[in-house]
Amino acid sequence: MSSSDYFMYFAYGSNLLKERLQLKNPSAVFHCVGRIQGYRLDFGLSGDNTNCAWHGGVATIQASEGDEVWGVVWRIDQQNLPSLDRQEQVDEGVYSPLQVKVETKEEPLYCRTYKMNNFTPCSPSPQYKKVVCLGAQQNGLPQNYIQKLLELQTNNYSGSSVLDQITDIQK
Repeated sequence: MSSSDYFMYFAYGSNLLKERLQLKNPSAVFHCVGRIQGYRLDFGLSGDNTNCAWHGGVATIQASEGDEVWGVVWRIDQQNLPSLDRQEQVDEGVYSPLQVKVETKEEPLYCRTYKMNNFTPCSPSPQYKKVVCLGAQQNGLPQNYIQKLLELQTNNYSGSSVLDQITDIQK
């Protein structure tokens, strides 16, 4: 498979969890763990868009000197790019694609990722936080970074969410 047949994607939110990412992007294959420097992880909504499948804030990155965000680099078939863009609501203006330099154990990689537009801070739902934390643990992100994720405050939402679809697949 040539590099024109796939792209590298840096996931830092719910797409850390393989089962979540593969709901709509079945070709995604784990490549490595990495980090981007000069960014911090944040949670919120785009503008006044309160219609969110996760019932709370979702992850984004914000430029922040001296900070870093850990995540997973996935190799995804080029044919899944439109699906990933739809999941990230690019056409609706919720997120914009961005190329970032990801530091890895082997070498720096340039990867596609997404940054939220019109960011408004909002706590994540417990279900969203669980998916992010499970993904971080599943892929072996640094323990101190996982601990920071586990300490995130949530909005205490208790209804159904995308987590239910993921749980159904895992059964």
